[in-house]
Amino acid sequence: MMPPAPGITVLPRGVGRDVDVLADALRVSGARGSVGTRTAAGGTWGLRLDDFPGAALHAVVSGSAWLLVPGATPTRLRAGDVVLLPPGTRHGLSSGPGVRMGACDAASAEKSRERGDLVTLGTRPPETELITLHYEQDPEVDTPVRTVLGTSMSLSARHNPSLTATIGLLAGELSRPGVGTVAAVNSLIDLLLVQFIRAWLDEQPEQRPASWLGAVVDPVVRDALEAIHAAPEKPWTTASLAHHIAVSRATLARRFPHALGQPPGEYLTRWRMNLAVLRLRDTDEPVESIAKAVGYSSPHAFSRAFKRIRGSAPGEYRIAARLRRRRPERTPSG
Repeated sequence: MMPPAPGITVLPRGVGRDVDVLADALRVSGARGSVGTRTAAGGTWGLRLDDFPGAALHAVVSGSAWLLVPGATPTRLRAGDVVLLPPGTRHGLSSGPGVRMGACDAASAEKSRERGDLVTLGTRPPETELITLHYEQDPEVDTPVRTVLGTSMSLSARHNPSLTATIGLLAGELSRPGVGTVAAVNSLIDLLLVQFIRAWLDEQPEQRPASWLGAVVDPVVRDALEAIHAAPEKPWTTASLAHHIAVSRATLARRFPHALGQPPGEYLTRWRMNLAVLRLRDTDEPVESIAKAVGYSSPHAFSRAFKRIRGSAPGEYRIAARLRRRRPERTPSG
């Protein structure tokens, strides 16, 4: 057998297979409507960034900055550091822990984004360059990955060299905005989320059994998840899933709830509903077709399950979801 070419990593069987499940979850609930701002700061400066309903990602391109969250110890961020803050997190960035923070000039920031310019703070010369990204995940779906990413997390290029390349791609895209910039930045945010998830799995093995991300490294649960995501329309039962992945029913019935806090049937139903809400909102497919596509033999059975999970009938949900989508989106001030 010939050795692999330089730079190519050969994974043993089973390693990295969880990416398919993760990709599926991000496809459904990944970054939407991102807004990115490049900032150059020098001297004494402080910026309050807590007036946007979505999540926030801050990446330090060069220099350093302090992350200030009420009730938490100030954290110094250095070049190559990236921090993820869930929606609703009050926070700010500054040149030091005791610096008074002010609001961003929204009109000026918007013009700078349109031109690809840097927003300047403090005094010259600039000592720090930052990228601030605000984004939302699809509010109509409820995937386990959203729950996991609903906590503050940080990464450093000192321990994750691939971050440097991602930050560079973001800086380049934001400095030259054009056709497809929002789509490109959304994709790069999803890439950062994958990097956060990989680092979390590597660095916090003791928390794996209690989370969806931890479940994907359990080969039994991972294989069951892959089967569900590959064919959610199939009439899976715990017994048929166990047979498909070549384990006993008792093994799957024990390990799946231990990892995810719910049995396979409940996970399958909730995943089907996530797929259904997107079809209801984004397409004009008849309810009968959607029911069949997500594994229900009759519209009545689908409607009953949908109302139990979502609280309204499919047709009612379709109307309400489209009305919600037409509401104007808020733009972050900085």
